Amino acid sequence: MEIVVKGRNTEIADRFRTHVEEKLAKIEQFAPRAQRVDVELTHERNPRQADQAERVEITVRDKGPVIRAEAKASDRYGALDIASGKLLERLRRSRDRRKDHHRYAVPEPGEATLAAAEPAPAEEAPERPVPPTEPGQAVEAQLGDSPVIVRQKLHEARPMSVDQALYEMELVGHPFYLFIDDETGQPCAVYHRHGWTYGVIRLDTVVAGDSTNHVHESAGANINA
Repeated sequence: MEIVVKGRNTEIADRFRTHVEEKLAKIEQFAPRAQRVDVELTHERNPRQADQAERVEITVRDKGPVIRAEAKASDRYGALDIASGKLLERLRRSRDRRKDHHRYAVPEPGEATLAAAEPAPAEEAPERPVPPTEPGQAVEAQLGDSPVIVRQKLHEARPMSVDQALYEMELVGHPFYLFIDDETGQPCAVYHRHGWTYGVIRLDTVVAGDSTNHVHESAGANINA
């Protein structure tokens, strides 16, 4: 299992890299098929956010769903402790789910999250953001002359059920998750509403000659993961 540690707005000392490897050694116990673990450390330079100056994001890339966790703290070691605790709990839930469903075939959808990844090298900003053309590619561009930065990433996605989408959303810790419904073929988004209540937004395809996009929303989906 390869562990890759990267820094944004900060340098990564060898001591911290060693600590990360020791801290994440337990991952193999819960995810023996994990091939790569990306750890990204971001330093916030704003002095007003000193209590959350260090953000650690951990992403486990396995043959199954991508599992991710992040945390902020005043120091990077504290942020790593919190993020690794969240990650190991999600890995444990994923392992237990596989055990509970060992009699059934478990789909292995491709990564379809909005997890942060290393941005593309800075180039001359186009007047309008250009969408990425390859899966996994992330592109950042300035929106015209405004200070707005638009970041886009292209993901591969296999159709899945609402239940699987909710499950994968919980694993990556996002408040929403984009997917293709395997029953209807519709682009959908599940999102967390409150408590154990979730919502599903569905998009109809655009009918020729009709300039209106149809959006359907169903609320109240539940998950027990």
